Amino acid sequence: MSKPLISALAQFTAATAGRNMTKAAYVAVIVGVLSMVLLTDSRAKEARGWVDALLWTCLAYFVFEWLVRLRHMARQGRLSLYVSSSAGIVDAIGALAVPVALLLGVEPKTAWLLSVLWVLKVVPGIPGLRQLRRVLVLESGPLLSVLVIFLMVVFLASVAEYFLERDVQPQTFGSVPAALWWAVVTLTTTGYGDVVPVTPLGRLVAALVMISGLGVFGLWTGILATGFAAETRRDNFLKTWESVSKVPFFATLGPAAIADVTHMLRTIELPARTTVIRKGAQGDCMYFIAAGEVEVDLPGKKVQLGEGDFFGEMALLGNNKRGANVSTTKVSRLLVLDLVDFRVLMARHPDLAETIDAEAKRRALENK
Repeated sequence: MSKPLISALAQFTAATAGRNMTKAAYVAVIVGVLSMVLLTDSRAKEARGWVDALLWTCLAYFVFEWLVRLRHMARQGRLSLYVSSSAGIVDAIGALAVPVALLLGVEPKTAWLLSVLWVLKVVPGIPGLRQLRRVLVLESGPLLSVLVIFLMVVFLASVAEYFLERDVQPQTFGSVPAALWWAVVTLTTTGYGDVVPVTPLGRLVAALVMISGLGVFGLWTGILATGFAAETRRDNFLKTWESVSKVPFFATLGPAAIADVTHMLRTIELPARTTVIRKGAQGDCMYFIAAGEVEVDLPGKKVQLGEGDFFGEMALLGNNKRGANVSTTKVSRLLVLDLVDFRVLMARHPDLAETIDAEAKRRALENK
């Protein structure tokens, strides 16, 4: 076997040993699930051989992936931790579910339905899933309270409808369990129409249940929306804090002062070759470069500013007219400080004000 092939195989194995999904794993999940769907379609009988081959190939990859990760974790002494983790359990199910079903004598067409479990492997890579988990944990109390209200309304409504409709519709409301189906369908505002109250009081109860359903799901929506908004603000605050701490003018500030600055700054992400400032425009903010690079187009020369530099401060120090064009040369993350917040910040931190003022005077002399 040639050295390039051995090296490529070693890199592929090392990437597979990691706990993140690789491109090959995504391809295997997509191809495997689509093949399982084709297997259930009677019109795809002619391609049955190809479908079976694809399914077995995907299964072989997931078995290989599971064994590689077991070996990797065993070498690191974390085998038991991996086996008991959610990722380890999902990997084991993906590798063993179909073979175990086949060994137990399940019909192959039915056993391959278990390959739908392969989609669980992509769950950790879904953006925002960790944020959703935090929201559910933090808001578990209010969510459970609304769930209790939901169950109470369902049970009370089913008992009420059983009492009011049992003599008129014994086949559909002849028992409380039968009425529970109607209560759930009505409270969720689905309204299949297969079971409908016919007595005046029964319809009144149905109307109250439908209104209660709107309220219950409105509460759930509001709780989750509020939780997501709070988590988004928290994440943005942490990202801005990290960016602020990288700027030299802010790095010497204490945690309380950095928190103060973080609340004032807003972060913008800009692609390359984007105009940030146009010459002659009115200035009402200044910029700090948290990441990336910008180019200042001065008369007769162009100046590059990188991470930790700032620009646009002249408009906040007395001259409201922008003196030069500024554009990004690469993907950049900028921290924006508006004029009102700038004055508040300078009043609270005189040392920072002196530093920015001295730097602004130095640049003014250089630009003459």
